[in-house]
Amino acid sequence: MPPAQPSPDGSPDGALDGALERAREHLASAEKVTVLTGAGISTDSGIPDFRGPAGVWTRNPEAAKLVTLDAYVSDPDVRRRAWLSRRDHPAWDAAPNAAHRALVDLERARRLHAIVTQNIDGLHQRAGSDPELVIEIHGTLYEVQCLSCDDRGTMRAALDRVAAGEPDPACRRCGGILKSATISFGQTLDAAVLERAASAALMCDVLLAIGTSLTVHPAAGLVELASRAGARVV
Repeated sequence: MPPAQPSPDGSPDGALDGALERAREHLASAEKVTVLTGAGISTDSGIPDFRGPAGVWTRNPEAAKLVTLDAYVSDPDVRRRAWLSRRDHPAWDAAPNAAHRALVDLERARRLHAIVTQNIDGLHQRAGSDPELVIEIHGTLYEVQCLSCDDRGTMRAALDRVAAGEPDPACRRCGGILKSATISFGQTLDAAVLERAASAALMCDVLLAIGTSLTVHPAAGLVELASRAGARVV
């Protein structure tokens, strides 16, 4: 979408109103909308973002170690704290908010092509979005994966083991390091998932970005990809 132009009186409110009106027009005429969502869409559900004024890493920079692959693999204490962090994650008790529900309405109108989300909280699916349309490029909180043999299981089962006295549960198949099925810093993203996300950006006529700073790649690159393919970006 082109940058907002100032209103005749130069007021920022007028410029914002104009930008919102153009966004409504683009969405109203769209037939295939791909939505890119980031942490900001879930803050109204009680899940803090990461880099904002009250973000998780802003308030506690040490928390970033829990999602850094090298630190997780090399330090058992980091793994123990990471399991407790997953146990206490606000997503377990969070409810979808109006933004999540609006995307369900867009799907019911048969105009939603895909949701590409950077979030791991599962709130799109909980709101009623078709899981087949939700592309979780950073993985999911609700599963765990072995870093050695790739065996997967549920996060709930792993946390039950933590509660039973295993502070750092290992893979039951091979004894390897078990980790949430989420993408950490220094970890390679799933190529097949990225391919689906790129396809969703290329095939839409409008790409709607919600709650994302568009600073984290490769997700941020989807905007340019969609724009080059002729889509309007809102």
